[in-house]
Amino acid sequence: MAAAELPGKYQKLAQEYSKLRAQNQVLKKGVVDEQANSAALKEQLKLKDQSLRKLQQEMDSLTFRNQQLAKRVELLQDELALSEARGKKNKKSAESSSQLSQEQKSVFNEDLQKKIEENERLHILFFEADEQHKRLEAELRTRLEVLETDAAQHQAVVDSLTRKYTDTIEKLQNDKAKLEIKSQTLEREAKDCRLRTEECQQQLKNLQAALGSRLEESLCIISEKVPFNDTRSNRYNALNIPLHNRRYQLKLRDLAGQALSFVQELVTALLNFHTYTEQKVQIFPIDSATDTISPLNQKFSQYLHENALYVRPLEEGMLHLFESITEDTVTVLETAVKLKAFSEHLASYLCFLRKILPYQLKSLEEECESSLCTAALRARNMELHRDMKRLTAVFEKLHTYISLLALPSTKPEGLLRTNYNSVFTSIAASLRGSHDILKDISKHYSQKATLEQDIPTVTQKLITTNDCILSSVVSLTNGMGKIASFFSNNLDHFTASLSYGPKGGTEFISPLSAECMLQYKKKAVAYMKSLKKPCADSVPYEEALANRRVLLSSTESREGLAQQVQQSLEKIAKLEQEKEHWMLEAQLAKIKLEKENQKLKNSLSGYLAETVQERSVLPNVTEQKEETTEKSQREPIKSTSLVGMLTITTDNEKAPDVESREDLIKKHYMARIAELTSHLQLADSKSVHFHAECRALAKRLSLAEKSKESLMEELKLASQNISRLQDELMTTKRSYEDQLSMMSDHLCSMNETLTKQREEIDTLKMTSKVSCQVLTVDTG
Repeated sequence: MAAAELPGKYQKLAQEYSKLRAQNQVLKKGVVDEQANSAALKEQLKLKDQSLRKLQQEMDSLTFRNQQLAKRVELLQDELALSEARGKKNKKSAESSSQLSQEQKSVFNEDLQKKIEENERLHILFFEADEQHKRLEAELRTRLEVLETDAAQHQAVVDSLTRKYTDTIEKLQNDKAKLEIKSQTLEREAKDCRLRTEECQQQLKNLQAALGSRLEESLCIISEKVPFNDTRSNRYNALNIPLHNRRYQLKLRDLAGQALSFVQELVTALLNFHTYTEQKVQIFPIDSATDTISPLNQKFSQYLHENALYVRPLEEGMLHLFESITEDTVTVLETAVKLKAFSEHLASYLCFLRKILPYQLKSLEEECESSLCTAALRARNMELHRDMKRLTAVFEKLHTYISLLALPSTKPEGLLRTNYNSVFTSIAASLRGSHDILKDISKHYSQKATLEQDIPTVTQKLITTNDCILSSVVSLTNGMGKIASFFSNNLDHFTASLSYGPKGGTEFISPLSAECMLQYKKKAVAYMKSLKKPCADSVPYEEALANRRVLLSSTESREGLAQQVQQSLEKIAKLEQEKEHWMLEAQLAKIKLEKENQKLKNSLSGYLAETVQERSVLPNVTEQKEETTEKSQREPIKSTSLVGMLTITTDNEKAPDVESREDLIKKHYMARIAELTSHLQLADSKSVHFHAECRALAKRLSLAEKSKESLMEELKLASQNISRLQDELMTTKRSYEDQLSMMSDHLCSMNETLTKQREEIDTLKMTSKVSCQVLTVDTG
């Protein structure tokens, strides 16, 4: 392309050069004409200077003559004064000479009058000549300045043009040298390209021969072994496992975590807003502590009290959605099943907003009708009246779009894949609209709170409640703004991630196919993990055969083992019951012993028989029927129990010492407790033995089941390997075909590049010739 553009570039430069050259000639002619005009004006100026000098000389001579005449007039006046003075002395001589003086005076007066008129005329001529000279000099000077400026401008233009022409000449010379170097390099590259094309043609021939032979082998294998290709059908291809994009999953989980934190902030703000609104309804315009509020506000307060039942599930739904996005799953709209639950929770909250909206609007209207409400406060209430309607409408839009996003996981025909982008864009617009509405609500609430503080009957409780409502609205606005900005910033990621799916497939056909794909993915992951596990130390073959014989000889069938396990479990249960029974007996014996010790210390010897009877009573043990009280005082009483047997006589004989009796009872119970503990230990050891046998039997059963499962898995793996080999054969066939087409395309492109390079070399040669001709013309 660069070589093709060079001739046009040089033609343009030559045209510009010819134009500038013609302009230069015109400018040169103009400069010469202006120089001739300036020389003529200079000569005229010299002539005017000469005439001015002559006039100045005449003026000087006239002024000198004038001065002489003025001196002569003064002398004549002096002489006249002297003559008048002399006339007073000699009137006679004066009378005689008066005639002469009058004649001379008349002569002098005429002469003086002529000189004065001549002088005035000369003054007028000199003044006119001076003014004309000054005017002519000014005109000539202005014209000279204009001509000098024009000459300077023309000289600057000439200098700039000469510099420009020299620069262009140097540039063209440099371009010529570069083009010569480039033409040489292109010639060398053309030679290298010819050698490479020969090598590529040789390699192509070899590859065609090799690929032809391999293609024939592959076609034979494919025709014999591959019965079915599942990638041709979208329904079957949707069941294939896509390549695991761990970075995409981590990014999506990070975004879901951020969305969860924002939703938690929003839920907290909504709970606070509804709760403080309930408190506000209870205290304004009528305080429920002093008077009963209206039935409308009572119902409104009752509904607001239930806000947690509708707001909390939003956080839980978002949490479940976040937990469903893991590193090992494939997360698209078809697999995001938990999005449906979040949409349902949002629908329940929307129903709650619709339920409380009429009560909220009526409550604001009732507040406007109150006597405490001013005109400004009424205007703020009506603004909030409109804002609440707008907020509910925006939440309805948001729920509609989120329910549309939940459709691909349940009903894929409800939302086309081409409409995903528009749905995400609409959600972002709805979030921005809700943020704007919440900003208006915050503004109007703050104005309303300031107006309510000016009410004369305002209470501190109302002021604090207004502050709490305002803070909750501000936090709600901030939370919604964060969600809106978060969704808008990540909108490209949400829309671009929808193409994540099986290779060669455009979409998941249904949620069922997506679920099957996830199950296959889990199996594939488990298979890869099993391949990565190190192989355990193998048992020698002879030892494994001996162990198998022992196992087969020592174990019965599965049903017999199950019966033995059941019997051992029943024995263990009975032993556990007996153990609990003996533990209870020991605890009761300890309690009775403590009671008897206290009673023996505090009672008299006459009440011994009654205490022994009370002590002999134990739970879950058969006792003998008591005889009448008269016989019991004379005959000995035998108390039998699991603890032991004790014979007591209650005649009037003197009882032994209390201490010896306590020692005897204590020894008897200690011996009985030791016997019971030994029985308990024996039962524990038997239960442990039975438990060990049961564990061994269970292990044998699990080993048998595992061997069966392993054989089934090996069978499945074998079938999968067969299908995989068939797929590999298809892919190799396609890859060979693609390589052949690529090689042919590469050769065509190489031929095209060679022809282009030849054309570039020719054009460079032509441009270099043209530039040389232009340079020769310029230098000439």
